[in-house]
Amino acid sequence: MRIVLLTTETLHHAYFARQLAAGAHEVLALIETEGVLPPYDTAHPFEAARDEHERAHWFAGRQGKVTEFAESRHFADINAPEAVAALRGFAPSLTVCFGTRRLTGELIARGGERLVNLHGGDPERYRGLDTHLWAIWHRDFSALQTCLHRVDDQLDTGEIIECLPVEPAPGSGLHQLRQANTETCLRLVEGAIAQIEGHGALKTRKQTGQGRYYSFMPSALKEICVKRFAHHMKGR
Repeated sequence: MRIVLLTTETLHHAYFARQLAAGAHEVLALIETEGVLPPYDTAHPFEAARDEHERAHWFAGRQGKVTEFAESRHFADINAPEAVAALRGFAPSLTVCFGTRRLTGELIARGGERLVNLHGGDPERYRGLDTHLWAIWHRDFSALQTCLHRVDDQLDTGEIIECLPVEPAPGSGLHQLRQANTETCLRLVEGAIAQIEGHGALKTRKQTGQGRYYSFMPSALKEICVKRFAHHMKGR
């Protein structure tokens, strides 16, 4: 299957691209290089531990890159006309958005019904950014899910294809949550591929509610999330 991946150059996206390519799919990665930046501090030490863990777990300690595993093109803004032209020229069977800014306009129109987004959360309860962290902040651990949904002209409101729980290994710290989430994302996309290959279409349902929108989580709140997640995992 021909797949376009709309993404950024990070460890977990490199793992995702590698696994897609390993499934004998032809993958074109359109990589966004300039993300939207928050106006306040969001950095936290658990993120460095997260990157170290993912390098060890997926790449034997080295720095994996999307460009190793897929033909790649780079754009400052994923919605740029040049990105739309690249999508059109590749003519994919499925276009997967994983970790870019909000998609708009012509890119959505060109992607059509097979343009899907991986949202790290339950969009009927949490939309926007850092939604797993916000669920942990609210001690709403049942909302640690990942959703594959179609992209529409709103944010995280498209028809749902499937949601799955994110289930870190017992004893995991917050620095291991992204690993579990990314592996769940892969299962969701593999399920969508199977639907298209088996039935020629994606089965979807409309969302029954619209979750609250969240923005970037500040550093100080992440410190609280580290502790709340650790307490939650001890109780499992």
